[in-house]
Amino acid sequence: MPRTDADLIVDPDTYTSGVPHDALTRLREKDVVRIDDFWAIFRHEDVRTVLKTPSVFSSHRGATQIRDPLPNDLKYVQRMMLNQDPPSHTRLRRMLTRAFTPRAVARLEDRIRANAREIVAGLSGDFAADVADLPLLTLADVFGVPRQDRALLYDWSNRVIGFQDPDYALSSSSTVGMTDMALAALELRPDDGRDPRARDGMPDLYAYAHALGSYKRDHPSEDVLSNLLQEDISLEEFENLFWLFSVAGNETLRNGIPGGMIALLEHPDQYERLRADRSLLPVAVEEMLRWWTPVMHFRRTCVRDTSLAGQEIRAGDKVVVWFSSANRDERVFTEPDRFDVGRREADHLSFGHGPHFCLGAQLARTQMRAVFDAVLDLPGMLELDGEISRLRSNFQNGVKHLPVRTCR
Repeated sequence: MPRTDADLIVDPDTYTSGVPHDALTRLREKDVVRIDDFWAIFRHEDVRTVLKTPSVFSSHRGATQIRDPLPNDLKYVQRMMLNQDPPSHTRLRRMLTRAFTPRAVARLEDRIRANAREIVAGLSGDFAADVADLPLLTLADVFGVPRQDRALLYDWSNRVIGFQDPDYALSSSSTVGMTDMALAALELRPDDGRDPRARDGMPDLYAYAHALGSYKRDHPSEDVLSNLLQEDISLEEFENLFWLFSVAGNETLRNGIPGGMIALLEHPDQYERLRADRSLLPVAVEEMLRWWTPVMHFRRTCVRDTSLAGQEIRAGDKVVVWFSSANRDERVFTEPDRFDVGRREADHLSFGHGPHFCLGAQLARTQMRAVFDAVLDLPGMLELDGEISRLRSNFQNGVKHLPVRTCR
């Protein structure tokens, strides 16, 4: 049987060869499309409408993944900020806001730039593997995780985001130099392939969260975790915020940076243009995020009968917004498949929209600018030195390996 466009976009195997933009373009012409047990939303305007209207399209009702969690799992993950609606979401977000103000990010910038320059100066030949350490270092500093334990964050995000990829599903980094609380938590790590998105799938993460929380109560410092422990926060909320930071806190950037590098490698004229005019870098970073789109979709659940783009949607229906389509909507972006480091058009949706707009967006932008500033300072241009290895996932537009060399 010939495969439909809907088959292509939901099959994780598709993405090992790249995002199926041709299929998304055809689906965008159909506007709202029924796929399996959900409505898929492809146009920029419609995606914005869904994301900015939590009173109709809820993050809480069925959480934010396409699959339906088991009832007990759903009850637990509904306490996560990602899976809440205002006003509960607003309360948790307010607890974290001060860590991501422009002033707070500015205080981190010198350290971020130094880390980025050290990483780029010491490139091993696998750009994706090398730059993955930058968001881990930044997250460890912001959140209050000891730097020597940052490989835990790497493994947890691999296991959750890469659950569809056998290379990531049982990720396990070196434990050399880790703290005793990290080693104790790792004793609980399952090796039976259980679903890491479920409550019992990540016992090592929760054990570490409690151990680190106990340490921070006795040794508070200027970090997010120390501040959270001073708030009126429940056990479930604390655990879920730790999960969210550990997993989602680095994954978008970890793939956005190599995705931006791929954009430059595939468009050498734009690479040269950026080298010639460094003032374009902030705009180029936004174009990288639009063109690559690290997170490809998110789910909402309709809480009352409504209509979207002429399609009747019933209370209880799943609605999945497709960012990788919205960011190439020809109604909004001129020649959307073209990568243009000088593009100045409507906002991309790679950081979301509405109440759930990414809290760490400014921190992510700062890190991307730091990396590519260092790349542009190299004596020559980077060029591809082998085959790109992409993540098997229909959720995260991931890069496992990006072999590069310097061309002088």
